[in-house]
This record gives sequence, C-alpha cells and structure tokens, in this order.
Amino acid sequence: MQRQIFTDEHDAFRDMVRAFIARHITPYHAQWERDGIVSRDVWLAAGRAGLLGIHIDEKYGGGGNPDYRYYAVLNEELARAGASGPMFQLHNDMIGPYLDRLASPEQRERWLPGYCSGELIAAVAMTEPGAGSDLQGIRATAVRSGDHYLLNGQKTFISNGQLADIVIVVARTDPSAGHRGISLLVVERGMAGFSRGRNLEKMGMHAQDTSELFFADVRVPAANLLGEDGGGFVALMQNLPRERLTIGITALAIAEQAFADTLAYCTQRQAFGQPIGAFQHSRFLLAEIATELAVAREFTDRAITEHCADRLTSDEASMVKWWNTELCNRVTDRCVQLHGGYGYMREYPVGRFWADSRVQSIFGGTTEIMKEIIGRGLGL
Repeated sequence: MQRQIFTDEHDAFRDMVRAFIARHITPYHAQWERDGIVSRDVWLAAGRAGLLGIHIDEKYGGGGNPDYRYYAVLNEELARAGASGPMFQLHNDMIGPYLDRLASPEQRERWLPGYCSGELIAAVAMTEPGAGSDLQGIRATAVRSGDHYLLNGQKTFISNGQLADIVIVVARTDPSAGHRGISLLVVERGMAGFSRGRNLEKMGMHAQDTSELFFADVRVPAANLLGEDGGGFVALMQNLPRERLTIGITALAIAEQAFADTLAYCTQRQAFGQPIGAFQHSRFLLAEIATELAVAREFTDRAITEHCADRLTSDEASMVKWWNTELCNRVTDRCVQLHGGYGYMREYPVGRFWADSRVQSIFGGTTEIMKEIIGRGLGL
C-alpha cells in the first residue's frame, strides 16, 4: 500500500533504487564486509544512477530536486537491504547540505561535480578522542597564517575515513571565543600533514570504513574555509535536525525489515509440533512489535512532511532519533531471540541488523543528548 506522503514518482524511484541495490550492492556486500571497506566502483555507479546530490543544481551534475522524500526513499531501501557499507546517507544528508548552503561559487565549481559523480567521496570530522556529542569540547585548532590556516588535531570514529577525498573538519579558529570560535575547513586528499590511522574494528557495519584522522601542521588554504570564520557551530546546529531525522528514518526501516523477516520465520519454524508464532508468548511479542512500529511509522512520516515544509524543529527531530533508534534496538534484539540460534548467525539478516544498527542510538548525538534537547525545549 502506498504511503500517503509519497507520490507515484517516489514509488517509481523506489523501484529504481531497489534494482540498483540488487545489482550493485547486494552481490558484493559480504566481500566488502570481509575487506572492511566498499569498492569505489559502487560510488561511481551511484553517481551515474543519480543517487548522489539529488538536490544539487543540475549544472554540477546533481538532480536539481530539493524534495527530501527522495532521500528518505533511498535511505529506507538501503536500510532494508542491510546495505550498511556504502555511506550514501552521510554523503547526501549530512555533508551535502553544508556544501550546498555554505560553499562559495568557486568552491561549488571545484567540489560539487565530483561530489555528484561519486569521484569525490566526502566525510565530516567532528568527533575527537575527548569530544563527542559535546561539540564545544572540540580541541583541534586552525590558526590563520596569511592565506592559509595551520590545522592541528586528531579526529576519531570518522565514517568514510579511508575513502574520503574531502573532509569537512571542525576546528577552533579562535580558542578564546567559545562556540563562536569554531569553523569548518575542507581538507583534501594528499595535503601534507594529513594522515589516516587504522580502519577501526567495529562491532557491526563491517563494510563501512571508520577511521582515525590526524592533522599535523596541515596548511589548509583560506579558500577552503567553508562558510564564515567562526560560523561553524551555527552551521552544524542548523543541519543536525535533518541528520537526526535521517538516522531515525534508517533505524525505523531496519526495524520494520527485521520484523517482517521474523514474522515470516515464526510462521515457518516448527517447535513441539506447531509454528513458533502460534505460541502465545511469540504471538503477543509480535503483536507488540507490530503496534510499536505502526505508531513510529505515523510519527516519522509526519516528521518527514514537516521537514519538507521546513517546519521540523530540533526538538521533534531529536524525538524521532531517540524513539526510532531505541525502538530499533529493542525490535532487533527481540527478533534475534525469536530466531533462536539462527539469529546469532551472520548468514541470517536479523543478526546483521542487530549488530549494524546498535550504533544509531550513539552517533549523531546519543539518546541521552536527545532527551536533554527535548527537556530544554520543555523549558526545564
């Protein structure tokens, strides 16, 4: 049944995305998980298919379509397919808005064509060993020296860290100015003093490269300042609602697919002469999950509509992220349990959903930070 927030055009796009995933991602994902990184070929294929920079102006190779619902469709289908390796969500929903909103005409000419074609893979470097959800704890510094900034510092848990050709680095350009002293600098592959650490070993998302990044006296041209000097914190805050909505959309899609797979398993798996779904405990548990997912779906689709109308507040986006990511944790855990021993095997999708999705209540702002934001919005 077509969801009310989508049109026939969105449904046709969904069919195209599913075909793309079946051809370019699913046959290779297991190998990427063993490699710890995806092939750059899938990024180029996504560029050719028009899946990168859907909202970017057509003159740069983008789709010229500002309708966020196309990104929602793409992210849902990637989630349902268990395609946790290619971080198109990061590229499109978390980095694209910075480039589109803040890049100068010269920067747009320099970066956007490659960004849309998949030749230029992007990352954003916020988190540091001592600073995560609290962005005001950032310690990386960038000191202006003539026509360059001298960048020093360390970042960690950076998605696309190995593959990235451009990295938006959050750094302090004025340590005495608090959050008004934070700026965004674009570091490019090959700059002297920029190095990548190991590809971090994670509990899940094994095909997605996550890295430490190091900056030792990196001379970043002033022309690579993204937005205004000192405007980084405000820019980050402006994009966080969209980022958190995207994470919430992904989490809910994973939970829905894990439930669908588990429901099918419970009608087929026999124990004591009957399907395990026929036992009252299993039946009640599945009924609870179905209800929770239905409620979350209505709330999430409303949030998508509000975002498209530029009305989604930071509090509401935080609610979506908190609720859906924690719901995903509960649902995938229950689904693993209902699968029994098979649920713990990586050959079954439900086990991979469980491991891959656990981080979603952590990155993009932890559940605790989401509650803090919501609480402050209540005037507390």
